[in-house]
Amino acid sequence: MSPLLEVVNLRVKFATEDGVVRAVDGVSFSVEEGRTLGIVGESGSGKSVTGLTVMGLTRGRNATLGGQVLFDGEDVLAMDEPRLRALRGNDVAMIFQDPLSSLHPFYTVGKQLVEAYRTHNGASRREGRERAAEMLDLVGIPDARSRLDSYPHEFSGGMRQRTMIAMALINEPRLLIADEPTTALDVTVQAQILDIIQKLQSELRMAVIMITHDLGVVAELADDVSVMYAGRVVERAPTGTLFDGPQHPYTWGLLASIPRLSAPRDEELVPIAGRPPSMITPPTGCNFHPRCPYVRPAHTEVDPMLEPTSQPGHAVACLLTESTRKRLWEQLRQGAQPDEARAAVPEREVPS
Repeated sequence: MSPLLEVVNLRVKFATEDGVVRAVDGVSFSVEEGRTLGIVGESGSGKSVTGLTVMGLTRGRNATLGGQVLFDGEDVLAMDEPRLRALRGNDVAMIFQDPLSSLHPFYTVGKQLVEAYRTHNGASRREGRERAAEMLDLVGIPDARSRLDSYPHEFSGGMRQRTMIAMALINEPRLLIADEPTTALDVTVQAQILDIIQKLQSELRMAVIMITHDLGVVAELADDVSVMYAGRVVERAPTGTLFDGPQHPYTWGLLASIPRLSAPRDEELVPIAGRPPSMITPPTGCNFHPRCPYVRPAHTEVDPMLEPTSQPGHAVACLLTESTRKRLWEQLRQGAQPDEARAAVPEREVPS
């Protein structure tokens, strides 16, 4: 099956007073119909910019775009504005991080939903209102018809997020991009929102891109995972492969930072040491080397490419050999600390 969306060597640069920000630096991935891709990483890793670019929302005087974003074979980056407007909200839709700032405070929820529907379908106001009520009911908002006349500030955070999902899905898009859809919501509401997305994806056979820093969300929803760091994909794998045998030190750090129910209550969380690099003046060689516990001198000179591993569909951008990465992960999984595991890395280990 050919992918519905294929991103090839995507590059996004922003010109600022301080210099050129390389927000996305050569990212590639694909998503098939009915499947979910999780994109994970810290804040500032380029996840949201990637999603916005797929939607055609990073065009501007200070932005330079490169590569290809192929939706059903058509390059989004080469589309003119009328074609892009027809695509956006109809074939491709997005749930944004902050529903309060994404919904217009001066207009009722119903008016905004009706406009999203009528823009792409040429329906009457009555038909639009019927569709809006149907979608609010579908995402679990009680007394949906009367709530069409409410304003965004009259909704709770969970209800606003449900409204954003309703708006994104009102035209039954083929691709849904969900950018941190559960941020700032309590655990119960998070689970409800994720259930809604999963249910509607199954019914509509949508492709979904789930952008998040929460690996728990990825484990539950995603078929495949791309781990981003400093504007690049550093590891890509089917979800089961990534959680069973991750091979990038950054992924190990993300997994180690997740609280475990089996851990003692007084056990401290394990953050990734250091800070993300500047996207204006990134480090030479491997971008992760200033924070990597297993760094060797050659890693500051050689820029690692995303290379396939022995596991199907698994690729990693790391200068350690695969045998060393597997050995390190096994030690870490058995409880070794990074400093202890580091002794197993040969001094000049760089793959040929």
